[in-house]
Amino acid sequence: MSEESTLEQGIREHLGQFSLHVLLVFATGLTIGSERTVVPVLGEDVLGVESFLVIGSFVVSFGFVKALLNLYAGKWGEEYGRKPVLVLGWITALPIPVILIFAPSWSWITVGNVLLGINQALTWSMAINAKIDLAGPDQRGLAVGIDEAFGYTGVAAGAWLTGVIAGRTSLRPEPFYFLAAVVVLAFLISVFLIKETVQLAQLEGDDDHHDANLPFDEVLKRATYGDRTLFAAAQAGHVENFVDTLFWIAVPLYLTSQGLAIEAVGVVVGVHSAMYFLQIGTGGLADRIGRRPPVVAGMFLAGAGVLGMVFVEGYLAWALLSGASGLGMALLYPNLMTVPSDAAHPTWRSAGMGVYRMWRDAGYGVGAILIGLSMEFVSAEAAFYMTAFLMFLSGGIVYVWMEETHPEFGTHEPPAPATEPAGGTASDD
Repeated sequence: MSEESTLEQGIREHLGQFSLHVLLVFATGLTIGSERTVVPVLGEDVLGVESFLVIGSFVVSFGFVKALLNLYAGKWGEEYGRKPVLVLGWITALPIPVILIFAPSWSWITVGNVLLGINQALTWSMAINAKIDLAGPDQRGLAVGIDEAFGYTGVAAGAWLTGVIAGRTSLRPEPFYFLAAVVVLAFLISVFLIKETVQLAQLEGDDDHHDANLPFDEVLKRATYGDRTLFAAAQAGHVENFVDTLFWIAVPLYLTSQGLAIEAVGVVVGVHSAMYFLQIGTGGLADRIGRRPPVVAGMFLAGAGVLGMVFVEGYLAWALLSGASGLGMALLYPNLMTVPSDAAHPTWRSAGMGVYRMWRDAGYGVGAILIGLSMEFVSAEAAFYMTAFLMFLSGGIVYVWMEETHPEFGTHEPPAPATEPAGGTASDD
């Protein structure tokens, strides 16, 4: 392949590298999914943790660490390239299986989840940015959809497999042997097979455009509150992660308290995450109809699925509503992430997406605190009610404030730069 052809963008043109990044994001999902079913029950049944707030602390540490590292992962990805950040992410995952196998107390689990937060921020951030680099603007939604579909299929597979292993053996160490194999393989692929992609992003944009080469503090301001469409996306991303946190903390404990066996809990939790595979279609759909419709529909459907789980009983009903909330997440998740990707100039796209991912994944930490408080001082059901209400409220903000960002038929215009003279580019008011 000539040097010129390697600088062309497109999934087909870079199918080998794109496929390797799909495999790696699947491994990233397996890594976090391996904790979803087993670890909350491990804390309660093996390590003797009785407080829901303490059990939630491992998600709090994960969420805030991942949020902060998302912010800097995007910045580092621009400065040093995607591959070095990706490799660093898998290095941080190597001790996690050892910690989970030998942890004598819950504090060790919390430390392990700090490393998990670093791993997820660095590896998933670079996986998504590399896919967008390779795919180009015409296939951006499809690239994000494929990334999230395979990532969360990995989450579902990890939750299901470790639930099965735990049910047939014990809560540890056997489930975490599987995790160790995943982490080592992903590390080796990142080091020896992955190639750099940042040069493809650099070819996309006009560096003389007024929106190019924003300083990092301006990117942070723009993606947080300086553009109300990006604000709507950031707050929606923050709140929708309450749903993911609910399925990580509250759902396993709620279902086991209702008498459901650990293997069945793994299936219910896994069904929710398995629906995320549909992102392979919903991301491509948004390339044709826009980002806003699936985001709005997904916010309300995910909230309704969560709310319904407390009004039904039985394995099948819980699985169906778990799937409904997962379908809502599949509609909103990749398309919320594509909003800052559309709105950002290629010179600061990785950093802009890092800001969005920071606010989104801080939702793990805030959600874990609020869900833990609800379960501790009210009831397990209260955590479901609260999460559903906040999803409906956040969806309303998206409906009112978010403009379409699709590059072909979007209505969104970025705010004028501070140096723009009066009468220049209009803001997004």
